[in-house]
Amino acid sequence: MSAQANAPIIIKRKKVIAGGGHHGGAWKVAYADFVTAMMAFFMLMWLLNATTEQQRKGIADYFTPTIAVNRVSGGGEDMFGGEDFQSTNSGLRRGNGGIDVPEMSEAEAAAAQARAAEVDLLRDIEEILLGSGGEAVLSENALRHVVTRLTDEGLVIEIFALPGIPIFDGMTDQPLPLTVELLNMIARVSAIIPNPVAFASHIPSQPIVLAENPVWDVTTARAMEARRVMQEAGFDPDRTARLTGHGDQSPFTEQPLDVRNDRLEIILLREVP
Repeated sequence: MSAQANAPIIIKRKKVIAGGGHHGGAWKVAYADFVTAMMAFFMLMWLLNATTEQQRKGIADYFTPTIAVNRVSGGGEDMFGGEDFQSTNSGLRRGNGGIDVPEMSEAEAAAAQARAAEVDLLRDIEEILLGSGGEAVLSENALRHVVTRLTDEGLVIEIFALPGIPIFDGMTDQPLPLTVELLNMIARVSAIIPNPVAFASHIPSQPIVLAENPVWDVTTARAMEARRVMQEAGFDPDRTARLTGHGDQSPFTEQPLDVRNDRLEIILLREVP
């Protein structure tokens, strides 16, 4: 009895591995997240390759926040207790708000109306070229080389080269058939308005430094050739406002040798200041 009382007490504990060890399912969740991320990445790469620059700009604009945020504090202690100088509605409630808007003269009103009408016409031309309002006048392949933007100067129509798809034959002023197609269409569409037109040409920097850099002569000749091609398609040469060869001094991208810097710009200038 004494020997049994002095015997050591042995406690057996079963070791339990959390998650079931290599038979657990936690790794499956991580693997599923990885596969989902890779699928999203490949879809992004496919979309970047399958869309035009104008379409990508439209997608980016769609996701750009358009809700204005007022960061000017009113200075009040309680919520909405203070007011800033823009609080017109609160002034109206007190009876002393409002903004004095000077009346426009007839000449100013007519000028504003003319500016608005001109902008509408430029936007119509942009929609016709890009097919925003219906069927595009340019093929999908040609649209990849065109981007437009409405600026204070006018409507800028840009024709640019892509990797492996140039718009001119080497370092010459001879446009390729795709460029001729684009210039002919621009000539026909630009006949909607009589505005003056400016021609500009840009080129990437050359990898080899030459004693006589040809980029200035080449870009000037390309601008003149673009006007000549459009003239053959019905463009009135008297509408030409300027011809400019920018050489390699105004690259579109940060890489001076990027093929995207090889481009033509046809600018439908505004007539109404």
